[in-house]
Amino acid sequence: MKEQVQKTFEALFALEDIREVLREALPIGPDPGEEQAIREGVARVRAILDDLEAGTGSPEVTKIVGSLDIRNREEACINIQPIQAAGRLTLEARKALIAYGDGYSTCDACRKPFRLDKITKPPIAAFHEDLARFLNMDTVRAVPGARRGFQAVTSTLVKPGDPVIVSSLAHYTEFLAVEGAGGVVKEVPVSRQNLITPDAVAEKIEDVRRETGKNPALAMIDHVDYQFGNVHDVAGIAKIARQYDIPFLLNGAYTVGVMPVDGKAIGADFVVGSGHKSMASVAPSGVLAMTDEWASKVLRTTAMVGDMTSRKFGIKEVEMLGCTLMGGTLLSMMASFPTVKERTLRWDEEVKKSNYCIDTLLSISGSRVLSEYPRKHTLTKVDTTGSFDTVARTHKRRGFYFSDELSQRGIVGEFAGATRTWKLNTYGLSRKQIRYLADAFTEIAEKYDLPITK
Repeated sequence: MKEQVQKTFEALFALEDIREVLREALPIGPDPGEEQAIREGVARVRAILDDLEAGTGSPEVTKIVGSLDIRNREEACINIQPIQAAGRLTLEARKALIAYGDGYSTCDACRKPFRLDKITKPPIAAFHEDLARFLNMDTVRAVPGARRGFQAVTSTLVKPGDPVIVSSLAHYTEFLAVEGAGGVVKEVPVSRQNLITPDAVAEKIEDVRRETGKNPALAMIDHVDYQFGNVHDVAGIAKIARQYDIPFLLNGAYTVGVMPVDGKAIGADFVVGSGHKSMASVAPSGVLAMTDEWASKVLRTTAMVGDMTSRKFGIKEVEMLGCTLMGGTLLSMMASFPTVKERTLRWDEEVKKSNYCIDTLLSISGSRVLSEYPRKHTLTKVDTTGSFDTVARTHKRRGFYFSDELSQRGIVGEFAGATRTWKLNTYGLSRKQIRYLADAFTEIAEKYDLPITK
């Protein structure tokens, strides 16, 4: 397996060497020296492919350049890293990255009005329309990560000193977006089940009104939080926000692209998603969707005029700094989009697989789930203080023994050395991989004589 992965990368790199010769050739064709280089390159590819087919051969290429290693984690291992699972590129996205990796590749056919979301070849304009329909929102922009979506909204709606409602489980980028606009975060406490409830949001709004004499400028709540992977009642929270006439931003970093998200049915004014976290896209990428009510504000176009040149820049959007995602980043999102749309319809199956894995982990005596249970999402926080950590207390490798055992079985992504509380994400794993992962947990438990409930 490892030899075949290695040889696959070597074959891809050898093909890129041939591609480089073609790039340097004139449009009329390669010269005799370049033809020779191509023949030698093809022979090298054939030799590598022979090794690939036979599963033989020693590594010839271990670095991309300098000290930059080849990343083969997704080919050689099962990766349960919480933030990487749903950002794993589709086959189509990897192909798009090969073809559109050049910096301004999206701009080959850019014509007036010279704005990214208006480009028709490649079909970027149509993609924006499809994406808006997918989220059931009126307008959408592709942005460099969910954080840039937060920033665009807060810089428009939040003034210095304005309070902003966030979850006490909120991601740090939500804090930074509020701080950058000069606002002040006001955190909603969680329930005993680590959930943000509509009642708790209403109570926090009332606290803010009593304290400041005004409504919060914005409410930002995670659909699914990154700490526990719990699914929060965002529709109920959106209803509360609307009753107080507070704009509501849904942070869908862990939901847009993996499960159905209907912005208008939820009652959101804004929906923010993460391309590299949940839409099988190259980082940094994300989406910002909104209703028509807010488009003219958040997507305002420039009105500034140069004092010497009298230059104006047409319909460039201020909060987007004109254009956002370009090159392979955007094209990877576009290439993955058909698969992303389809996979959201199989969300129930992903949750079932997650529960199968977690149930197996719970069969090991002393293991607990800190997230909602049964699981409603594939990101889960577990507590193995009473199971795997009991071994770590006397093992010479301490908690790293667990990482060693998983690594030996081709499983990566857990926080190295963690045997007390840690997170995993099973999204996108096949049934075969899920069974393998679950069996690995019980095999390790059996090896160290941990009790298992069959």
